[in-house]
Amino acid sequence: MAVTRIGLAGLAVMGQNLALNIAEKGFPISVYNRTTSKVDETVQRAKVEGNLPVYGFHDPASFVNSIQKPRVVIMLVKAGAPVDQTIATLAAHLEQGDCIIDGGNEWYENTERREKAMEERGLLYLGMGVSGGEEGARNGPSLMPGGSFEAYKYIEDILLKVAAQVPDSGPCVTYIGKGGSGNFVKMVHNGIEYGDMQLISEAYDVLKSVGKLTNSELQQVFSEWNKGELLSFLIEITADIFSIKDDQGEGHLVDKVLDKTGMKGTGKWTVQQAAELSVAAPTIEASLDSRFLSGLKDERVEAAKVFQGDFSSNLPVDKAQLIEDVRQALYASKICSYAQGMNIVKAKSMEKGWSLNLGELARIWKGGCIIRAIFLDRIKKAYDRNSDLANLLVDPEFAQEIMDRQSAWRRVVCLAINNGVSTPGMSASLAYFDSYRRDRLPANLVQAQRDYFGAHTYERVDMPGSFHTEWFKIARAAKM
Repeated sequence: MAVTRIGLAGLAVMGQNLALNIAEKGFPISVYNRTTSKVDETVQRAKVEGNLPVYGFHDPASFVNSIQKPRVVIMLVKAGAPVDQTIATLAAHLEQGDCIIDGGNEWYENTERREKAMEERGLLYLGMGVSGGEEGARNGPSLMPGGSFEAYKYIEDILLKVAAQVPDSGPCVTYIGKGGSGNFVKMVHNGIEYGDMQLISEAYDVLKSVGKLTNSELQQVFSEWNKGELLSFLIEITADIFSIKDDQGEGHLVDKVLDKTGMKGTGKWTVQQAAELSVAAPTIEASLDSRFLSGLKDERVEAAKVFQGDFSSNLPVDKAQLIEDVRQALYASKICSYAQGMNIVKAKSMEKGWSLNLGELARIWKGGCIIRAIFLDRIKKAYDRNSDLANLLVDPEFAQEIMDRQSAWRRVVCLAINNGVSTPGMSASLAYFDSYRRDRLPANLVQAQRDYFGAHTYERVDMPGSFHTEWFKIARAAKM
């Protein structure tokens, strides 16, 4: 058998599809999985899908030895202990100069630990975020490789062809940076994805609960939105979802889906990192809290019995105006969510010395990945105009768009509140904007309270230095 160009270990859905994508782009690939039936299944798929050059192996030694030197092996296995176990299995057969790439959703510090351990053995290591789900893996994902630059150069030619291709900006892959930066960027990408999905679900809830739109009307609205500034993968699939009838009964399938959202941890990691870095990310945090609350299905059913009653305002609603207002509110909220995500990446880059290019991240997210959207081109241009931009909100174009949409945004949030419909993501985005745009916040009172009960000191607006006041003594004396 001819020596292959690259290997891939881990043949669940993502692994199989990425292997077939690589083979289809003209790179013969060796595949291996601990469960050998997955190997045979992948080889069979390769035959059916065009006699693609995929070669299966049932033992790690034969698998590794079939790859041309310096060998490159991509792992697509579950994060955590399974990654360490797979590395141990592969490394036993690898030689100095060979490379391992982890394509899973791994915690970035684990990637940095493994990179150091592999370096001691003379092996190169990359942590590579892969976004786009099974469809993206098969036909072109967004790829976020970070770690050894030498390792990246080994496979740059493959990644440039395998990644999603966007006509005006090229392949959706770039070398992200050192250490665990690739995994970190993918993690924040997923956090932004959480925010995006939450905001879309709130737009749906307001239109359905307050505007009384049917699923057919919702399908038309989201299809129309996908032709303008909201054009994106998530808006597109949302429109599709509203068109699907239930094959198990009457009505539409979306209405039969249990209102309980799952998660795999990257959204939680994003919020934890935001807190560690002291970066405000209320929209992303609201999306995570909403998933936690959705998980309390049984409790919510009981609470609904306790809090019975009509919470709606019962005021007439102009359906066309509501649809337009919700569209504008969704777009404005989305700007805030992406701004928060970019600020998390920027803060971590500064802390770790990664020198990440935020405009380039926006570029590689334009295709292949779950958050792909026409909107990302605007973000790239914003960072091209000013790479040191403090916040997306103050980019001149985004600032104007926010100002143009704020009236509609406020109307939607107020309407939702007055009708008992929760919009935590839109409300958090609006609060973020309203806090960020004010030159003075009530934080002066919080700081005075901290000094009162804990002698934490405070600064003044009219003179330099740190001050402490005996608030309690002064207050007590005034009462006497």
